[in-house]
Amino acid sequence: MSTVRPQVAPFLDPDTETWSYVVYDHPGGHAAVIDPVLDFDNKSGRTSTDGAQRLVDFVREQALTVDWILETHAHADHLSAAPFVRDAVGGRIGIGEHIREVQGIFRQVFNLEKQFLCDGSQFDHLFSEEDTFHIGALTGRVFHTPGHTPADMAWLIGDALFVGDTLFLPDVGTARCDFPGGDARTLYRSIQRLLALPDSTRMFMCHDYPPAGREHQCETTVAAQKRGNIHVHEGISEEAFVAMREQRDATLEMPRLILPAIQVNIRAGQMPPAEDNGVVYLKVPVNRL
Repeated sequence: MSTVRPQVAPFLDPDTETWSYVVYDHPGGHAAVIDPVLDFDNKSGRTSTDGAQRLVDFVREQALTVDWILETHAHADHLSAAPFVRDAVGGRIGIGEHIREVQGIFRQVFNLEKQFLCDGSQFDHLFSEEDTFHIGALTGRVFHTPGHTPADMAWLIGDALFVGDTLFLPDVGTARCDFPGGDARTLYRSIQRLLALPDSTRMFMCHDYPPAGREHQCETTVAAQKRGNIHVHEGISEEAFVAMREQRDATLEMPRLILPAIQVNIRAGQMPPAEDNGVVYLKVPVNRL
């Protein structure tokens, strides 16, 4: 773990309740952008970069050099703005190597074009379990945390852990496991690896769905999760967690943006190729999911 304590700037996308982050060593230094969001109006099919522009503006205000744009997984609830951020301020788009499995699953679901390759080549870099990387004076460590999807990753940068959809704040619980390739037992084991980190480790969420009366928050600690997570606090067995998670998942609707989001996010945030009329289309598989 790096001896430099990272500075973390959080940015909330209210529409999808997604937290994006700029993580950096110091003003004028180096940074990573984590899980940037592309605004998407599902009714009209229009995109905008207003939300992601806030991250870009912050990077420029702090005179940061962006080394990485990191995706915790191929999100089902928002479209990625990684290409926009890379074009604006640089950086390499990274994700876990198991994105190949997710690409293979959804290539079949969406019957994607023959040219689409399920090899992760759409991304600038594929990370493996226990890889390390650098952001200026900061050192990052990679955790493969499958369960929500096969390709989920957590990024430990200094004392800051970015958990993606694996965990939510203690009063919200844990991620669903009913997407293709998800598994509740696998998620439990992934979570236990994260909860084995030092109690003081800061945890940063990808989403927050606050109960009534609480504002959106993005940060907790390993100790707080072990003590109070409503789904997986200390003393909850694997069997009890799996039973709870599977029963709960059976009642959940699909995320509002899952169909457009997955088609874009398995391409590292790029849209599908335009058709012969110059227009980009996103598919809706009927009676498939």
